[in-house]
Amino acid sequence: MLFVFIGKDKPGGLEHRLAVRPTHLEHLASLGEKLRLAGALWDENDQAEGSVMVLEADSLEQAKALFAADPFVTEGVFASWEVKHWNLAINHMVTKD
Repeated sequence: MLFVFIGKDKPGGLEHRLAVRPTHLEHLASLGEKLRLAGALWDENDQAEGSVMVLEADSLEQAKALFAADPFVTEGVFASWEVKHWNLAINHMVTKD
């Protein structure tokens, strides 16, 4: 099953986000192919304001545990975050030959 994570940064937290980013990226790499997509959300001033990640897990509880271990969560980068079961309906992410 697929699960989506939506995290919103604490206001004025760009410096903190950048400081934690290397360990965040290490955590994402450790998820291997379970992690399907990940990237920053940008505000109207082209500044990072949050993150979206999609991973495959056996249950909502497992997905929440994997996302909760992310350094952006454990180090307090996010003001809020949520995890939802997600069904992919359309996928144009892969380029066609």
